[in-house]
Order: sequence, then structure tokens, then C-alpha cells
Amino acid sequence: MKKLSLWGLVLVVLTVLSCNFTEEMTLNEDGSGRMSVSFDGSELMQMAGEEMKSTNEKAVDSIISFKQMLEEKKDSIAQLSPEEQEKIKKLEPFSLHMVMNPESKEMKFDLFSDFKNVADVNDAFNAFQSASMLNPPGGNSEQKAKMNAPEPATKVNYSFKGSSFSRSSEIIDQALFQQGLDSLQGAEMFLSGSTYTLKYHFPKRVKSVSAEDATFSADGKTMIYEVKFMDLMKDPSILDLEVELED
Repeated sequence: MKKLSLWGLVLVVLTVLSCNFTEEMTLNEDGSGRMSVSFDGSELMQMAGEEMKSTNEKAVDSIISFKQMLEEKKDSIAQLSPEEQEKIKKLEPFSLHMVMNPESKEMKFDLFSDFKNVADVNDAFNAFQSASMLNPPGGNSEQKAKMNAPEPATKVNYSFKGSSFSRSSEIIDQALFQQGLDSLQGAEMFLSGSTYTLKYHFPKRVKSVSAEDATFSADGKTMIYEVKFMDLMKDPSILDLEVELED
């Protein structure tokens, strides 16, 4: 069997099998905080772990800073169109924590960023997908040329003002959105059990939320809301939220 490289497996997870996500956010009273989009691919590692062990793939537990990575790749980036450069530039605030261990069958990815204003990390999920298009530092020249970030079909915006928080989505390219839906039709059965979960930690107790099925921690400050991945792909607005916090 052809050797499955470490980064090749990352690309498989991020572009094909990335379907169980957790979008986690911690908000402070001053509007700062941390955003992360994480994926646990341990189930895939159960299948690929033995092959990786047989090819002497080493365990990895590392953090990739995209700010540093883009600086190292600045010459290649400069050769791209202004539009492509702008898309890739959106990765700059993020870092990627990657854990892959064939022995323990562990595979986890966590794209995260600290922010001063939550609007600074709009489109975190698109950033997670774009991360799969960049090769790690040290790749060959052919790899370095393959840096085009995918064209997004949707956009997510976050807002936190006073005691009001919102998450809103919009389809910015209907044709591209439909194309994405068409490409998922053959995988709908495979993706039927997949989920996308919001886990938001607020600085105060939640007074009201527009999502009827949301659940809360005992102190009322953490909200969890889970939807089916395919439902989200068909209608991004199902994760639109309006949250009011207690004064």
C-alpha cells in the first residue's frame, strides 16, 4: 500500500472527512476572548494508525503559527493574485494545534486565535478549511506553489456589544454554494451521523437565546448547541443566534 504521509493525512481530514466539528468561543466582558474550531479524527486514526506505524510515521504534537508560516512563504504568496493573497492573509491571526499519534490512535486538530474583538475572527470555519490548502514549511517547490485558498460560498459574522451577542451567516455565492451541495450528495449517507457543535462561554449568565434546543451549564454561562452537519451544509442559517446576557 502506498505510504500515507503525515501531511497527506491532514489534508484528507481537513478536505474530505472533516465533519465532526466543535466551534468553541470564550468571551470576556471587554469583548476580547478566544475562538477555536476543532476536529477529533481519532476514528480515522483507528483505520490509518496501523499503516502509519508500519511506515514509521512519528507522533506529532505541534503548533503551527500561520503568522510565522506566511512570513516564511512570503515569496510564494507574492506570486499569487491580490485576491488570493487577501484570502490567505485571513489565516494570519490563527494557529493550528495538531496532535497525531499512531500508537495511541489519537488525531486532533484545533485552529484557534485570541482576539480583542470577536469580529476579528469572522469566518473561523472557512479559515479551518483554508488551512488545509497550505503546505507546511519546508515543502518542496511544487508544494509551495499549491497555496490557493478555496473560494468561500458562505460567510459568518460575530458581534458582541454590551449584553448582546449574535452569530449570523450569509450565502455570498449562490452558484458556488449549490456546487458544494451537489458535491456532497454522494457522501450524504456517510455524513448523516456527523455534527457541528457550538460551545460558547459567556462572561455572564444567559438570559435568553434564539436557539430553542440549546443547553446550558449549571451556572448558565456556557451554551451548547449541536446540529447535524448535513443540515448545516444545506442551510447555514440554522446556526444563526441571538443571545442576551443578564445585566
